[in-house]
Amino acid sequence: MKLIAIDLDGTLLSDEGTISTANRSAILDAQQKGHIVCIASGRSLPDTKEILRLAKLDCPIIAGNGATSFHCGEHVHKLYLDKEVAKRIMPTLRDLHVYYEVYVDEGVLVETGMEEVLWLEMEQAGLSNESPTSESLQRTIAIQHSQHGLQFIDKYETVAPDYVGIYKIFVLSFLKEKRDQLKKMLELEGDVSITSSGREKLEIAHHRASKGYALERMANRFGIPMENTVAIGDNFNDISMFEKAGISISMGNAEEEVKQVSTYTTSNYNEEGVAKAIQRYVLSL
Repeated sequence: MKLIAIDLDGTLLSDEGTISTANRSAILDAQQKGHIVCIASGRSLPDTKEILRLAKLDCPIIAGNGATSFHCGEHVHKLYLDKEVAKRIMPTLRDLHVYYEVYVDEGVLVETGMEEVLWLEMEQAGLSNESPTSESLQRTIAIQHSQHGLQFIDKYETVAPDYVGIYKIFVLSFLKEKRDQLKKMLELEGDVSITSSGREKLEIAHHRASKGYALERMANRFGIPMENTVAIGDNFNDISMFEKAGISISMGNAEEEVKQVSTYTTSNYNEEGVAKAIQRYVLSL
């Protein structure tokens, strides 16, 4: 028996945010042969649950880049940001005028007006609406706003004034200088983990939270040795589970740094790369 952990964006999901027939069939095939297939995403737990429901798949879930995991109606683990840490970070994000989202058990909280920050950044970067870079960034914005469980609010503190129950803060900025400034400030904070699912993104969580940590917890839950685990992904937040897994498989579209630490590389996400990886590196061995 193997535990197969699969990332979503840039890995399992299509451009429309769905799981293709070929990828779904490969997952079902692996399950029928006795393997455990787990989704390991930076997305929220409600969002990931809905994606699986629409695909008619039943899988354990690692969400929020490993801040929380879920199986059979109960949490395997939860790691929340310390409330004092969150209380210090939120004003910093506002002072920097960056787009951010707050991940809580009920879903993803976004303050109204946040999208305007992104359009302003695109103007500051000198990007026209017709440029290829602008089109790519607009797709990034669309993906964020297509999340299941997204809740728009006036101000975070009016919903949760005590800062309790946050398991991830997601930051999106198209300006490198802003991201670099924020990263330096967060590194001084010390008691947080900082990762990314893309070069324009920073994702902040509990200092122990990572997909690698969650993969270990999930493997322990099923009694599966780490050498019998497989990780499939494409971006920087997947590296921690690549370092822990017995076999790591990067997508053809993966960042070069991710490919360098993987055991194998499969096809692109839009070329049924996950299905090919499962068939070749799990079911055929």
